[in-house]
Amino acid sequence: MLERARNFTADVVMVDLEDSVPPGEKTTARDLAKEWVPILRRGGQRVMVRVNSLDTGLTRTELEAIVSPDLCGISLGKVESTWNIRDVDRMLGAIEPQAGVEAGSIKIVAWVETAKALVDARDIGTASSRVTALAFGAEDFTNDMGIERSDTGEEVQVTRSLVPVAARAASVASLDSPFVLFQDPDALRADAKRARQMGYIGKFAIHPSQLDIINETFSPSAEEIAYARRIMDAWEKAEAEGRGSLAMDGRMVDVPVVKRAQNLLALADAIANAEARLR
Repeated sequence: MLERARNFTADVVMVDLEDSVPPGEKTTARDLAKEWVPILRRGGQRVMVRVNSLDTGLTRTELEAIVSPDLCGISLGKVESTWNIRDVDRMLGAIEPQAGVEAGSIKIVAWVETAKALVDARDIGTASSRVTALAFGAEDFTNDMGIERSDTGEEVQVTRSLVPVAARAASVASLDSPFVLFQDPDALRADAKRARQMGYIGKFAIHPSQLDIINETFSPSAEEIAYARRIMDAWEKAEAEGRGSLAMDGRMVDVPVVKRAQNLLALADAIANAEARLR
């Protein structure tokens, strides 16, 4: 799997030491992660590692093994409170200088996958400057709540919609839960579209076949870019005429609409620049 990851079209390759690894293979997985993080980085990938949660007692040992200048961050599962983030922050602060890493440069993606984490989600997002995103974990959340997980996801609809709100309030990114039906591309596309409408800026993939659909769904389409440019052109003309709003295609265009158009065009430019660097 790590060999194949060299050619993935993901924004970040996440090496998993947590739930996908059986208990008896944790040490082997940790050693493989230590070996492969620099290999993947030399191949042009941005790499993070999903470490085991603090209650396993494995977190510090894993951090000591994997932290290096080639690692951009870690993913921390089953976060229960701000104290979990602060504990890991302190661990990283002690490990970074020993690993030759600039202080504070290793980032944290915090998983919101319990009721406690959901209630404290905004505070978790602001518990450390290392936190760069909140991620929603639907599988563990339904387990924590004692409810059945369905393919359609109605049971997590409300919870799922709250995580991007908390992330926005904390000024960090929001990443949606993986879609486990990896052999159903149409269902994935619909699920990713709903996530984008909720405010998520990205989504985890559990299979390389999901990457193109996720990248396409969370990137502005050609039609969206063209419409945003039309809005900006019309707005510049309206401003020159001293108007604070205008009508376009039967819809009112005012400042919030213009700001959305600006943000979409900025995102499109950022994606184009990132793709250019990879070519």
